[in-house]
Amino acid sequence: MIRNLHVEKIILKTGAYHRNLDSYLISAYNSLFMIRKILIANRGEIALRIVRTCRELDIESVAVYSTPDRLAPHVLYADEAYHIGEAPSSESYLQIDRLIDTAKRAECDAVHPGYGFLSENPAFAGSVRDAGLIFIGPHAESIAAMGDKVAARKKVREAGVPVIPGVEEPAGDPDRVAAAAEDIGYPVLIKAVGGGGGKGMRIVHTAEEMEKSLSAASSEAESSFGDPRIYLEKYLEEPHHIEIQILADRHGNTVHLFERECSVQRRYQKIIEESPSPFMTSELREKMGDAAVRVAEACDYVNAGTVEFLVDKHRNFYFLEMNTRLQVEHPVTEQITGIDLVQMQIRVADDAPLPWAQEEIPRSGHAIECRVYAEQPEHNFAPSTGKITDMHVPDGLGIRFDGGVYPGLEITPHYDPMIGKLICSGNSREEALSRSVRALEEFSITGVSTSLGFCRNVMQFGRFSRGEYDTHLLPDHLDDILELGEGRPDSYVSAGIAAAVRMHEENGESRHAQTRRDTTSSSWKRTGRRREMNR
Repeated sequence: MIRNLHVEKIILKTGAYHRNLDSYLISAYNSLFMIRKILIANRGEIALRIVRTCRELDIESVAVYSTPDRLAPHVLYADEAYHIGEAPSSESYLQIDRLIDTAKRAECDAVHPGYGFLSENPAFAGSVRDAGLIFIGPHAESIAAMGDKVAARKKVREAGVPVIPGVEEPAGDPDRVAAAAEDIGYPVLIKAVGGGGGKGMRIVHTAEEMEKSLSAASSEAESSFGDPRIYLEKYLEEPHHIEIQILADRHGNTVHLFERECSVQRRYQKIIEESPSPFMTSELREKMGDAAVRVAEACDYVNAGTVEFLVDKHRNFYFLEMNTRLQVEHPVTEQITGIDLVQMQIRVADDAPLPWAQEEIPRSGHAIECRVYAEQPEHNFAPSTGKITDMHVPDGLGIRFDGGVYPGLEITPHYDPMIGKLICSGNSREEALSRSVRALEEFSITGVSTSLGFCRNVMQFGRFSRGEYDTHLLPDHLDDILELGEGRPDSYVSAGIAAAVRMHEENGESRHAQTRRDTTSSSWKRTGRRREMNR
C-alpha cells in the first residue's frame, strides 16, 4: 500500500493524477507494483490471455492444470505450473482449498479467476482474501449481492434503474406462479435465482405449459447452481441483449466503456458480439451507460464487471443481471477503446486509481467477435471431441485471435468446447464485417467439427449484415443460416484435399518412374524437373 501512495505522490507532483499517464509514469508505476506474482485459477484461452498481460507488466504467472490439460498452451507459456487434480472440474478447477494452497506454495501475491468456474463464487473471493492474497475482481460481498438475481433486482430498482416486470420473491408454489404469470401477461420467462448463462431458464407461452416448465427449470437450476429456486419475468418480444462494460476503483471512481451487442445466441449462449451496437443511438448509449454506473455503485463494486440489459424494439431498456467478472467478449471493448481490461483489473486490484474520467475514454471504429467452438451447428450445436490435427489461423490488419489450442491437442468432453475467439476490427461496421468474412474463410481447423462455417454464414445472412437483428435471429432463422453453407466446403479444406491428391499422384508417379528411369539421381531433382515441365 505504501508503494501505491508513493506513486500517487509522483502523479500529483506532475499534475497527472486521474488524467493522462505518460510513459514515464506508467514505467514508474510498473516498477512499484505490489502484485509481483499471480496465480491464474482457470484454463484455456482466458488463462493464456491473462498470462500474456502478466508478461507485459513484468509480473510472474502461475498456471494450474488438470491431468488432461498438462500440455495446454497456458501451462506451457506460464512461468510456473502446478497440477491440481483430475479431469472433472469438481476435482480440479473448482477445488477452492487446493487453489489457495497452490497460490501460497508458489508464493503468489494475487489470484485472477478469469471467467467461469469460481469467478463469480463469493466463497472463493472471500477465501482468497482470508488467506492474505489479493483477489483480482470485486469484493465477495458485491459478488454475493449481484449473484442472487432476486436480491439484485431489488437493489437495482432502488438505484432508479428499470427492471423487467416480474415476481420479486423466489417462486415455489405452481399456483402462485401461474397467477403471477396471468397478471404479468404471457409469454413469461422462468429464471434461476442463483445463476445465469441460460441454465434453469424456460420461456412459457401458455398456462398449460407452466407446471412442466417450472419443474424442469427448478431441476436444472439445482443441478447447475445447487439452488432450485426460480423467479418469474415478463418475456420481452423482439429484444436486444446489450451489455455495458464498467470499471471501478477503490478511490470512488466508476466509469463505463460503452456497449456490446450480444443478441446472436444459441440456447441463451452468446456466439457473436459486436460494438458499437447497430441498434444503439447516442442518447440511449448515454442513458444505459449512466444506468450501468448506478448499478455498480449500488453494490459498492470494484474492478471490471458487466451490466446486462434487455432492450425492446421501442428502445426501452431493462436491467437483466450483472456479471461480476471479466466477460468472454471483453476483447470487443478492448479493440474499440485501446484499453487492456486485464491490465486494468490488475492495476485496480493493486489499489491504483483509474487513469481517466468518463469523458476521456476513447472510442473509435467497430469490432466483431466470433466464438469458435468445437461443435456441430447442423446437429443442434452438439459438442465435437477429438484431436486437432491441423490448424491455420488468419492474420492481417485488424485481426486478433485469442485461442488456447494447437494441432495435436485433444478436445475433451470435460470442459466447455470453446476453442477461442476471432476478433476483427475496422474503421466502420462494413469494414469489420468484410474483414470477419475474409478471416473466417481463411481460418481452418481439422480433426474436430467447428462453428467457423456457421459464423461465416451468420456474417453473410441478410438481417445480420444489415444490422437488423435481435435475440430471435437464430431461433427464427437457423435453417436459413445453415443452408447458406451447404455445398460450400471451407477454402482451406478444399486446398488441403487438392494438396493431398497432388501429393498422392506425385508419390505414385515417383514410385512408377523409379522402375523405368535412372534411380541414381535424387528425388529432389526429379520432383523439380517435373514441376518445371508442368509450368
